[in-house]
Amino acid sequence: MVQAKTWILKQHFEGFPEDSDFELRQEELPEPKDGEVLVEAVFLSVDPYMRVILSKNPAFPVGCHVVGRCGWRTHTVSDGTGLTRVLTDWPQDIPLSLALGGLGMPGLTALYGLEEVLTIKSGETVLVNAAAGAVGTVVGQIAKLKGCKVVGSVGSDAKVSYLKELGFDHVFNYKTVSSLEEALKQASPDGYDCYFENVGGDFFSAALPQMKVFGRIAVCGGISLYNDKEPQTGPYPHLSMIFKQLKMEGFLVGRWEHKNEESLKRMLTWVKEGKLKCREHVTTGFENMPAAFMGMLQGENTGKALIKI
Repeated sequence: MVQAKTWILKQHFEGFPEDSDFELRQEELPEPKDGEVLVEAVFLSVDPYMRVILSKNPAFPVGCHVVGRCGWRTHTVSDGTGLTRVLTDWPQDIPLSLALGGLGMPGLTALYGLEEVLTIKSGETVLVNAAAGAVGTVVGQIAKLKGCKVVGSVGSDAKVSYLKELGFDHVFNYKTVSSLEEALKQASPDGYDCYFENVGGDFFSAALPQMKVFGRIAVCGGISLYNDKEPQTGPYPHLSMIFKQLKMEGFLVGRWEHKNEESLKRMLTWVKEGKLKCREHVTTGFENMPAAFMGMLQGENTGKALIKI
């Protein structure tokens, strides 16, 4: 019998999460049946990265690495549903943890948001908020690779410095600027062709009027809204949308799952060539998952936030 540790959500969050919302438990797992595998977590994120340590499923041989949505657990018995093998030819000199970050779901989110939703073109100006996060850092770098001007918004001066190192054309700390509207205008007086939206709320209200005519907006997230007890209300986008003839589309990365293998290989080449850099914010210890999760919501991480088991 394998002893598994697992974090349980005791109650749904009322506003921002608290330690009392989580409970750490231990449970015994049964032996895998035919067609099942036993996976052991190596790194954990919102989506856990795992290694197969016992298998009765030929699609997942012992020792292969997989990504799956199995919760905050050290071990899981699975019939293989929802498990995806990491690229079999993953280079030994590239950290496997990137399968959860720049070379995983966040990186693919950035790529598809830019290529499939925004259809960015060389010479255009791209705005991205939460720009120092796992998605935002990749958004900016890919946009630069494709010949765009990139403006990023972040929440600390250290993050401003890091994104400038990555090649962003203009970065500002939204927490310290006197006016968000003026900061956006100063960064790109002519406005923005494309807007990769991760935040929502006041930032969206300030950014929308800065869009160029026929501008495009990809709505990926709304982190400013996630912990609200009451739904936010604010300026409505209709007039800007109409008179600027804007196009706005929400998306989920799974829509282009059929392209993942080719896309990951393309991005892996960029990493090898030094054109795409992926920083990780690693917290050690399964017992620290709630603290790391809450820290991520408060913007403590630069790049992908991970737990190393």
